[in-house]
Amino acid sequence: MRFIDTHAHLYSDPIKDNLAGVLKNALDNGIDTIIMPAIDSHTLEAMLAVESAHPKNCMAMMGLHPCSVKENVEEELAVVEQQLQKRKFIAIGEIGLDFYWDKTFTAQQQLAFTTQMQWALDYQLPIAIHTRNAMGETIEAVKHFAKKGLRGIFHCFSGSKESAEQIISMGFHLGLGGVLTYKNAGVAEAIKDIPMEWLVLETDAPYLAPVPFRGKTNEPSYMIQVAMKLAEIKNIPLHEVAEMTTKNAEGVFGI
Repeated sequence: MRFIDTHAHLYSDPIKDNLAGVLKNALDNGIDTIIMPAIDSHTLEAMLAVESAHPKNCMAMMGLHPCSVKENVEEELAVVEQQLQKRKFIAIGEIGLDFYWDKTFTAQQQLAFTTQMQWALDYQLPIAIHTRNAMGETIEAVKHFAKKGLRGIFHCFSGSKESAEQIISMGFHLGLGGVLTYKNAGVAEAIKDIPMEWLVLETDAPYLAPVPFRGKTNEPSYMIQVAMKLAEIKNIPLHEVAEMTTKNAEGVFGI
């Protein structure tokens, strides 16, 4: 069986201190491709270093995370644009809207999101979307670009069945991670009737480790627990989950 982790921060603490072991664990579990979302200019060098050291297994996105959007949004976006002009990336991400902590920079977040979605269209790249406490606003922002052909993944999907249906109707995939295994999260029920063709797997490592590792540092090898849970929900064999989610991820990212 072969899997793709569509979203993991391998360059973040504490993973980077044990990267060789984390990658070995992933490969031992059939996870041979790990896609890394960008955060901002402060983490860019570390992310590109991981990709450079492990080009067969690690692929970098480029983008500005909504939680890194502050007063200097124009400077941060300039870094993203420079990188996109300089070389090819697998996708633009992670980008989106996050109103969980505060709404001080709501306007700047919306500017960064729409600007980067336009770049994704310009460079013919998919996007990885981060949305927290902003699902409705995020879907509304994406609609215009989806009609122009923009595609990608709503990463770490934790919304309702209605949200899931809206997202796939726009041609976007749902990224399923550790939250799928949490008892009271409601994600299992939300995606139960969503066709497999719209689902991809992820970890968001080092965050949101699945049961039975909840509370520990997450890593790509733990994604097997998410795959097993999805197999249970869909009542299909694990090898079918591997085959279908891998095919979906390859389609999204053009791998």
